Amino acid sequence: MDQRTCIKFCVKNEIKCADAFRMLTVEYGEATLNRSNVYRWYKMFSEGREDVNDEERVGRPSTSTTDEKINEVEKMILANRRITVRKVSEDLNISIGSCHSIFINDLGMRRVAAKFVPKLLNCDQKQHRMNIANEMLDSVRDDPNLLQRDITGDESWVYGYDVETKAQSSQWKLPHEPRPKKARQVRSNVKVLLTVFFDCRGVVHHEFLPQGRTVNKEYYLQVMRNLREAIRQKRPDLWENKNWLLHHDNAPAHTSLLVRDILAKNNTLMMPQPPYSPDLPPCDFFLFPKLKRPMKGRQTKIEILDRLRKGDRVVDVTKSYSMNEATIRTIRTNENTIRKSVAAGNTTCMGTTSYTRNIAMEKMEQALMLWIEDQTQKEYPLIRAL
Repeated sequence: MDQRTCIKFCVKNEIKCADAFRMLTVEYGEATLNRSNVYRWYKMFSEGREDVNDEERVGRPSTSTTDEKINEVEKMILANRRITVRKVSEDLNISIGSCHSIFINDLGMRRVAAKFVPKLLNCDQKQHRMNIANEMLDSVRDDPNLLQRDITGDESWVYGYDVETKAQSSQWKLPHEPRPKKARQVRSNVKVLLTVFFDCRGVVHHEFLPQGRTVNKEYYLQVMRNLREAIRQKRPDLWENKNWLLHHDNAPAHTSLLVRDILAKNNTLMMPQPPYSPDLPPCDFFLFPKLKRPMKGRQTKIEILDRLRKGDRVVDVTKSYSMNEATIRTIRTNENTIRKSVAAGNTTCMGTTSYTRNIAMEKMEQALMLWIEDQTQKEYPLIRAL
C-alpha cells in the first residue's frame, strides 16, 4: 500500500513513471514492486483512480496467503534459513506456488549462496577494522597527498603458462553458429614468486624469490633493505623528505620482530592494516590481476607474432586485439623470449613438478623484468600500462 501511495504522489506531481520506479527501487530495495505493476498502477492513477486498495474480486477467497499463513512461513524461515519451499509447503499444507509467492512477493526474500571469505571476523575484529578504515579516511581528508606518498607491496606466484580468463577467450558469434569450445587446461609447474612494491607513479622495486628459499623474516628483511635503496634512487623526493609510507599486509614475515625493529630504527612510517583484511592492500585486487593478465593465454601473443610475421600492420593488429601500439611493439621486440617461454611452458604443464631451476623460469623472470623496467622508465601510470 505504501508503494502505491508513493506512485499516486508521483502522478500528482507529474513525475515520470521511470523516475518513480527508480525512486521506489532506492527506497524499498528488493521489496520494490516489479516494473510491470508499477507501470500498471501509474496508468490507473493517471486515468483518475484514487483508491490505492485492491478492488473486490468475485471468486473464492485465498486461504493460503492470509496473514496467519504468512506469519507462519516467516517463523519457519527465520528458524531455518536453509529450509526448502517444498518442506514449508508440506508442513503448512499449502501449494508450492502459493508458498513460493509468499517467499518472493509477501516476504520479499530470495535464496542466495553463502559468500566465501578468508575468515569470519568476530565483533572485536570488525570494530577494529572499521576504526582503522575511519582513521585512514580521516588521514586522507587531512592530507590529500597522503596516497601519493604511499608505497604498497606484496608477494604473488607468477606462472610460466597460465590459463586465459573467460573474458580473454570470449568471442562474437552469429545466431546460427555453435558456441565455441575449449579444452580444459592447467597451469604450468614452472612458477616464480614475485615481490613487488609500487606507488601512484609506477613500480618502485621488484625481485624474485631465489630457488629453494621461502619468504621468512630474514628474506623479507633483505627485501626491505633493497626497497629503501630503490626508493633512494627512483623516488629521491620521498627519500629526502622521509615522508613515504609503507603499506603491506600482516603476513608473519612482514610483522616479525626483526622486520619491525629495522623499520622502527629507520623511522619508516607505516600505513595501518587491520588483521584478516586482504581486500585492503591494492596489490591483490589492482596490481597482480593486471600484471598477470598479459601472462595468461600466451597463445594470443603467438597469434600476434604470426600476424606480424605475415606482414600485417601494427595498427590492424592493435584494433583486432584491443591493445595499444606500445604493447604490440613490445611483443614483437621480445618475440624470441615469448616463443621459447611458451614452448617450454606447454611441454611442462602436464608433467611433474620440477625443483631444479630451468630455462623456462629464467626466461619468465627476464620477460617480467623487461616489462616492469620498460614501464618504469617510461613512467606510465600502471592503469594505462596494463
